[in-house]
Amino acid sequence: MTGPVLWADAEKPREGGIDRPVVNVAVGVLIQPAGDFLLTSRPPGKVYEGYWEFPGGKLEAGESVEEALRRELHEEIGIVIGKVHPWRVEVVDYPHARVRLNFCKIFDWTGALEMKEGQLHAWQTLPVQVQPVLPGTVPVLAWFAQERHFLGATHASAWISG
Repeated sequence: MTGPVLWADAEKPREGGIDRPVVNVAVGVLIQPAGDFLLTSRPPGKVYEGYWEFPGGKLEAGESVEEALRRELHEEIGIVIGKVHPWRVEVVDYPHARVRLNFCKIFDWTGALEMKEGQLHAWQTLPVQVQPVLPGTVPVLAWFAQERHFLGATHASAWISG
């Protein structure tokens, strides 16, 4: 694997050692017109239960990132998404798994949010008010901050597009 890897909880042992396979994950960064973005909590019974993250899930065999994102967001939060905007990729090495997070911005969707896995949800801006935040979510918050800084005082819709 090339490129930097974010090590989450580096002091904890890794299941399967350091050369374990990478799990591909599609992640939806849902953004409202005013710039608020959606975070959901990790569902009860899952690793990092209660931590806040962007919604999404693992790619199934033969699935593209977009296909997985459409399926996962419908299954997890009950919405049908419009156009998918691939954005950035981050590899995170958690104690339980090494994941490649394929972040995609989503600006339009239909349906009301329905938390189907017992998770919570919150529309946020920077700085986020919900805690704790999953380590794989932290880079996205930094990217948002960089985009805002780079574009200065322009309208929120300008810094979130692209």
